[in-house]
Amino acid sequence: MKTILVVANETLGGAKLFDTVRDKAQGGDARVVVCVPRNRPKHGNIIYDDFVFDAAKVRIDLARRFLRSEGIQAIGEVGDPDPYSATMDAVLEHHPDEIIISTYPATSSGWLRRDLVERIEDAVDVPVSHVVVDVDAEGLPFDVTLVAANRTASADTLLETLKGKASGERQRLFIIVVPQEGGEGSAAARARARMAQVVDRAVAEGLLAAGMVGDPDPYTAIMNALQHFRVDDIVISTLPATRSGWLRADLIERVRKQTNKPIEHVEAQERRPAAA
Repeated sequence: MKTILVVANETLGGAKLFDTVRDKAQGGDARVVVCVPRNRPKHGNIIYDDFVFDAAKVRIDLARRFLRSEGIQAIGEVGDPDPYSATMDAVLEHHPDEIIISTYPATSSGWLRRDLVERIEDAVDVPVSHVVVDVDAEGLPFDVTLVAANRTASADTLLETLKGKASGERQRLFIIVVPQEGGEGSAAARARARMAQVVDRAVAEGLLAAGMVGDPDPYTAIMNALQHFRVDDIVISTLPATRSGWLRADLIERVRKQTNKPIEHVEAQERRPAAA
């Protein structure tokens, strides 16, 4: 089986890149390895290093699920922040038969300013393809919804809302951000468990979804996610107004004013485990 290594970050969702992968994986005898070097967001204070790792992993999970939905075998890994080191680490581990490197156009690509493609071509003895993706001009071949939820993350009301949004003509991807409550380790573990549960339920319903744990402040968590991902709209799920700290902090209006993106508010009850 042929192994194709794909190295990309913010251009991973570009139509031109996916078309190139499809062409090279024709016949079903190829395995795609997606490598995403970590990067840092530009907004807010990142308290948890896990956020940076999670953001890269979300790209990988969505790319894997998108490719698998088209019959292409795909795995992925989060790479070193340096794209050259990330690529060479992946080469040593997976022994690819060819490499695809996806970047922004030369005018806006930090990878090209560092001669990434030429350096990798000099270091390996397999074919290296360079795909230029101008996401700003071309857009994405699917819609992307950012979902922010915590205690209501696993509520049936939220899941039904996401299923309704996925019923349109264009394929839709969901990025689910669960802000953790407080800075202690147990809060992070609870948030990660909630995130995993809602992603598992969404995937079981056939949705293309991936998730991450965010900053304890939901506004900062949303704005950090928007620095990593291009989204078309936002869903914010809260407890009822009488119990919701997010609504008391005017979260929805603050996000709407800052982003100018369509926001859907889902009011739900916390889903508790059934009694034994």
